[in-house]
Amino acid sequence: MSASPAIEVERLVKIYKSVPAVDGISFAVDRGSIIGLLGGNGAGKTTTIAMIMGLITPTSGRVTVLGARMPRQRYAVLQRMNFESPFVEMPMRLSIRQNLTVFGMLYGVPDVGRRIEKLGAELDLTDLLDRPTGRLSAGQKTRVSLAKALINMPELLLLDEPTASLDPDTADWVRARLERYRRERNATVLLASHNMAEVERLCERVIIMKRGRIEDDDTPPRLLARYGRRTLEEVFLDVARGRGELREAAQ
Repeated sequence: MSASPAIEVERLVKIYKSVPAVDGISFAVDRGSIIGLLGGNGAGKTTTIAMIMGLITPTSGRVTVLGARMPRQRYAVLQRMNFESPFVEMPMRLSIRQNLTVFGMLYGVPDVGRRIEKLGAELDLTDLLDRPTGRLSAGQKTRVSLAKALINMPELLLLDEPTASLDPDTADWVRARLERYRRERNATVLLASHNMAEVERLCERVIIMKRGRIEDDDTPPRLLARYGRRTLEEVFLDVARGRGELREAAQ
C-alpha cells in the first residue's frame, strides 16, 4: 500500500460571491486513520468535504484523494470511496434492496445481490430488505445509509453527522459498526460531527474549523491539555466563542 496520505489538502480556497467559505486550509489524512472535522454552522466543513469528493471545484488550491487530483481525476477513485449522511434521502418508493442495488451498480460492485445479503445480515436489515425505504424509522434509515456507504467496501469513508437525531443506543450501535469496519478494512475515515462525545470516542485526531479556516489541529488529549479542559465540547466552545484567543493573549 502506498505511504502517501489518503487525503491531502493544500492551500484550499472556495469563494462564493466574494465570500470565502473555505479560506486557505491545508491538512493531510494518513491512510487507516479516523479524523474528526469540527466546526459550527458555516465553518466550511461541508464545502471542504464536497471538494474532497470532487463535487465542487476549488477556487484555488489542491485536493489529492488516494493519489488522484480532485475533481479532474475523480473518476479514477470514486469506486474506492463513499459518503454517508442521514440528511441525504434515498428514493422513498424503492425498497431497501432496490436502492442498494442501484448504488451497488453505480459503484461497479461485483455480485451486488450477495453483497446486499451480507450487509443485511451485518447491519440487522435482512427482514427489512424488501420494505419501501419511505416506511422506515429514523434508526432504520440510518442503517440503510450505512449499508449504502459500505456497499463498495470503500478505502475512504466520508461521514457527515452519521448519528444525527438517533437515540443513544442506536447511535452507539452505528459507532461500533464504523469502528469495526475501519479496523477490519484498514479504511480511512473523515468524520464531520457536532457530537463531541462521538468524536472523542472515534477520532485519533481532530481538525477544528472556524469561518473557513483551521483554528486547531491535534489529538484529543493534546487539545484538552492545551485548552485546560476536560471534554472536547468545552474545547469546541472555547474555539467557537474566541476564548482560546483570549487565553493566549492573557498569557
